[in-house]
Amino acid sequence: MRLLHTMLRVGDLDRSVRFYTEVLGMKLLRQKEYPDGKFTLAFVGYGDEANHTVLELTYNWDTEAYNLGDGYGHIAIEVEDVYQAAEAIRERGGKIIREPGPMNAGKTLIAFVEDPDGYPIELIGSRN
Repeated sequence: MRLLHTMLRVGDLDRSVRFYTEVLGMKLLRQKEYPDGKFTLAFVGYGDEANHTVLELTYNWDTEAYNLGDGYGHIAIEVEDVYQAAEAIRERGGKIIREPGPMNAGKTLIAFVEDPDGYPIELIGSRN
């Protein structure tokens, strides 16, 4: 068994694909419309689906926004240098919601960025 993907519902598919590809550096792996169901799926990630876990962005044609609820946590992405990654994301228009630094009650370096729909994404330094 292996983890295949995590699905996020998004309010504007083009905006979300731009964020994940242009701001976070993922690749659009595939995209397909389902007219009978009135939704579109786009899969993005850092590598092919055969060898990497990816994100499924689900765009329901009749929904512009979602209530994220209080049960959802975040997506985590490993980066070589949290400070450099956060600055690069900021320069590409990303919103940093927690500046880089040690985690609460620990030494691991982290930062948080927010995607266009409000989903938090944790950046975790690989050099800790």
